[in-house]
Amino acid sequence: MRHVYVRGILSLIWIVAAVVSGISGNFEMAALYLVLGGVFLYSAYATWKKEKKGDK
Repeated sequence: MRHVYVRGILSLIWIVAAVVSGISGNFEMAALYLVLGGVFLYSAYATWKKEKKGDK
């Protein structure tokens, strides 16, 4: 379960980096960071659902 938390935290860091890059005007990097954050967030969510389903 720890890896789910780590992936969630990493996704939040990437999304914050996307916001900071967007504010500074570097929209190409903001888009990249947003995609990376989304991938990490999806990975954490999918793993969490899979582990939760296995508990039942």
